[in-house]
Amino acid sequence: MATHVYPLIKKMKRNLDQSKVTFGTTSAIITNLGLIVGLDAGTDAKFHIIGALLLIALADNISDSLGIHMHQESEGLSNIRAWFSTLTNFIARLFVSAVFILLVWYLPLNLAVLFSIIWGVFLLVLMSLIIAKNQQTGVSLAVVEHLGLAVAVIALSRLVGQWITEQFTV
Repeated sequence: MATHVYPLIKKMKRNLDQSKVTFGTTSAIITNLGLIVGLDAGTDAKFHIIGALLLIALADNISDSLGIHMHQESEGLSNIRAWFSTLTNFIARLFVSAVFILLVWYLPLNLAVLFSIIWGVFLLVLMSLIIAKNQQTGVSLAVVEHLGLAVAVIALSRLVGQWITEQFTV
């Protein structure tokens, strides 16, 4: 009996750990891409976009990480597991955000937007493949579902950025 339970517990633990990384990474991808594409529609000032990305990398990241921490505590997870989840989420988001910041910092803005989208799509596809493999589900459906939502956020962010520019341009 114990030989059958241990692999199940090990798989559940791995999936729990991956869920924090995938949550943090997905949140960082969608938030940063929405911000980059939305602000690109209204400004050519890289420093505005970099400043906003830095704020997202810190303030939004800490906010989400604290939310995960409090959620884990409310579920009765041990203090060590709750802090592990918090730190895993924080580090995943910080890494993803740092790459977006570097892309905008070092590339011309039009290339930074393009490469940011490529970077975000690459990460979403990679995570979709990992999730589909772990869940033993169809890869195509997972990729289409996750990319479809990302494209919707990117398109909506672009439209909002353009609308804001039209409303507040003197």
